[in-house]
Amino acid sequence: MTRNSQTEELVSLLRAMWLIRAFEEKVSALYAAHEIVGLLHLGIGQEAVAVGTCSLLRADDYVFGGHRSHGHAIAKGADVNRLMAELAGRATGYCAGKGGSMHIVAMDAGFVTATGVVGGTLPLALGAAFAAKERKRGQLAVVFFGDGAGQAGAFHESLNIASLWKLPVIFVCENNGYAEFTPLSAHTKVERLAQHAKTYAIPSRTVDGNDLLAVRAATKTAVAQARAGKGPAFVECLTHRMRGHYEGDPAKYRELSQLAEWKKKDPIARFSRVLKTKKAITDEESAAVEREARALIESAAEFALASPWPGPEEVDSQVTS
Repeated sequence: MTRNSQTEELVSLLRAMWLIRAFEEKVSALYAAHEIVGLLHLGIGQEAVAVGTCSLLRADDYVFGGHRSHGHAIAKGADVNRLMAELAGRATGYCAGKGGSMHIVAMDAGFVTATGVVGGTLPLALGAAFAAKERKRGQLAVVFFGDGAGQAGAFHESLNIASLWKLPVIFVCENNGYAEFTPLSAHTKVERLAQHAKTYAIPSRTVDGNDLLAVRAATKTAVAQARAGKGPAFVECLTHRMRGHYEGDPAKYRELSQLAEWKKKDPIARFSRVLKTKKAITDEESAAVEREARALIESAAEFALASPWPGPEEVDSQVTS
C-alpha cells in the first residue's frame, strides 16, 4: 500500500504504541524469570497518553515522568536497548544500571528523569520550563503524573507558580482512577483533576486517554499555547492500567468487570480499527507492525542480558560535585 505523509504519520503512531506495549510485556516476562528485580510499575493500557503527547514534541523539549514511565521515555525517543539494560541493572543502561525502573534518565532523548515520589517531578518541570522561557527558543516542558498527585502540596504549588510566571509547561494527568490501591473517590471529592487547573486560571481539557487522536488534539492546542508564550496548559487523560499497581499486585481492590470493560477500550486495538477504517493500513500490515515491534524488543532484551554488570568503579561515575 502506497501511503502519503499524513497516513505514514498515523502508522508511525501505531508503531510507537506497539513498541511500548512490547517493551512492557517483555519486561513483565523477564521479571517473572527473575532477570529483572525490584519494584516494577507497568503502563500497559496507557500507551495512547505517552505517544499522543510526545509525538507532538520537539527533540529539545523536556519530559518528566513518574514511577510508571517506561512508555513516556520510549515515546520521547529513548533507546530501548539502553532502557532495557537499565531495568536489568546492567552497565550499558542509561544510568549504568544504578537507577532502574523508577529513576530513568535519558537526556539524549530529552527525557530528564522519572521518580518514585508521587508528584515529585512537578517542581522539576517548572525549573526546566523557566530555563526554556529565559532562552526564548520555543522550548517547553511536559510532566506526566497520576491522579494521586492531585493531593500533594507540590501539585498545587506548581500549578500556582506556573500560572503566575506564565511558564511553558504542560501538565499531563494520567487519571487511571487509582492512587496505588485507592480509588479516586476515596481520596478526593474532585472527580476531574482538570478542575484544579481552572482554580489557578490554567486552560485545561479532560479527554479520553485511550483515544490517541483525542489526546493528540488536546496536546496540539496546549503545545501551541506554550510555544506562543501564553503560559501553561493542563491535559487530563482518563485511562486505565491493565496490570496492578506493581507487577505481582493481585489487584483485589478492583472489580474484574471493570477491567473487562477497559480491555474493550484498549488504545492500540482502537487506533488499529481507526486506521483500517481510514484504509491507512491493512490487517496484514497491522500484524507486521506488531511483529516488528516485538522483534526490536526481543533484540533489546538479548542486548541487556548479554551486557556486563556495573563494577565498583561505577559507584560515583555519574555524580558531580
